Amino acid sequence: MAALHRAAFPDAAWDAAAFAGLVAMPGAVALSADDGFLLGRIVAGEAEILTLAVHPRARRRGIATGLLARFEAAASRAGGARVFLEVAADNAAARALYGARGYGAVGHRPGYYAGPGGVSRDALVLARALQPGAPDRPRTGPAAPPAHPPPDRGGASENG
Repeated sequence: MAALHRAAFPDAAWDAAAFAGLVAMPGAVALSADDGFLLGRIVAGEAEILTLAVHPRARRRGIATGLLARFEAAASRAGGARVFLEVAADNAAARALYGARGYGAVGHRPGYYAGPGGVSRDALVLARALQPGAPDRPRTGPAAPPAHPPPDRGGASENG
C-alpha cells in the first residue's frame, strides 16, 4: 500500500508503518484493485474513508468508482448509515468523483494537509447517506468515531 500511495501522492505519502497502524484499527477495511486501493473503517454506524489511491497511470478508468462502490456496500451491510471523508479542497478531480457518487460538503478543515515547502492546504469534509433517512452529516459527541487526521497531517485522504 505504501508504494502505491507514494505514487499517487508523492508529496504526502504514508509509510508502511502508518499503514500497519491504520489496518490494525478496529473496524478497518482495506480493499484493493489493480493499481488502486481504499482504506477505511466502519465503526458505530458510520464509515470513514481514510485514503483512496489510484496509480497515476491508471486514473480515469473507473478504479476509484469501483472501490467506492465496494466500500459503500460493505459499510451498508455492516449497518453504516453514512460515509464521510476529507478531501483536499483544491483536488477538483477527487471532488468530481465524490460528487458524482452523491457526496456533499458538510464541513471545512483549514490547513488540514501539509504540502510541499510547509504550505498547508484546506480539506473539505464530504458525506453521503447510505440508509434512507440517515443524516448526511457525521455524528458528533462521544458515540461518533473520531476523524483520524493523516499521520503527521500529511495528506491522508487526498482521495483521488
